[in-house]
Amino acid sequence: MKTKIINGQSIPNMPWQDRPQDCTDVVWRYDKNPVIKRDAISCANSIFNSAVVPFEGGFAGVFRVDDKRRAMELHAGFSDDGINWKINEERIEFVQQDPSTAEANKWLYGYDPRVCFIEDRYWVSWCNAYNAQPTIGIAYTYDFRTFTQCENAFLPFNRNGVLFPRKINGKYVMLSRPSDSGHTPFGDIYLSQSPDMKYWGEHRHVMSPLMPWESKKIGAGPIPIETSEGWLCFYHGVLESCNGFVYSFSACILDTEQPWKVKYRCEEYLINPREIYECVGDVQNVTFPCAALCDADTGRIAIYYGCADTVVGLCFTTVDRVVDYVKEHSSI
Repeated sequence: MKTKIINGQSIPNMPWQDRPQDCTDVVWRYDKNPVIKRDAISCANSIFNSAVVPFEGGFAGVFRVDDKRRAMELHAGFSDDGINWKINEERIEFVQQDPSTAEANKWLYGYDPRVCFIEDRYWVSWCNAYNAQPTIGIAYTYDFRTFTQCENAFLPFNRNGVLFPRKINGKYVMLSRPSDSGHTPFGDIYLSQSPDMKYWGEHRHVMSPLMPWESKKIGAGPIPIETSEGWLCFYHGVLESCNGFVYSFSACILDTEQPWKVKYRCEEYLINPREIYECVGDVQNVTFPCAALCDADTGRIAIYYGCADTVVGLCFTTVDRVVDYVKEHSSI
């Protein structure tokens, strides 16, 4: 590998499929997509925009499940191979870290989770509700069976809270997208810092929409991958077309110690809606990445992404391939 993966882990059993010989794309789709269908559990209307991490020799995840009431819920699940999943029928019931804050953290809905291992536990961030408005919820788990909910990270309105997998200069760091109460017709990526995962401040602007494919709004995707070039971050961008929003995703590279500074930013999307399961569903034309597995030994990357707000797809690339492409096609 040309690009070194920093603080990575070996994941020899992660999902993988070689790039087809006739494919010239930097990121290519799994040919058996979708890997998680909308009715994988009996209560589900749809399962999408979900987070996956290595766990105990296999994989665990937190899944967005919109049920048949169309309530937005979070469910835990497990897999031996990252492809075939057993998702719990019952949603996660969070235990309050501080019972006195239970009213402020009262469950109304939860969606678009991310999961990040830091030090000794798995942190879950998701779009939570406070006073029926969207903000960033925070919880942790050691085993994906008991989840302890902490105070919300921010005031409403906010979405797409994505933690970095280690402290930077002694502080926890999170990307987010300040928003509004509706289907946010705008959005930049910001960074916030915390000494204790409770009090967040020292906010920094990271980047705004730039190219036509992302001209409406952008938001952070999977947990950043630390490399010798900087933090490799996949992110989604939205185009407002005459037929509605189109969600695609690409990648950028952030400075290692000052991650609000963008070193490279791909001017093109890497994946955009074109397969039937990405174009047709509850929300048309959506490819929305929420998780990425990266094998430190080979540089292979497997990205889990929501498709048409209905199912979960899987696509692949390598660190060298995507880093080289981002640098060669950088818009900055």
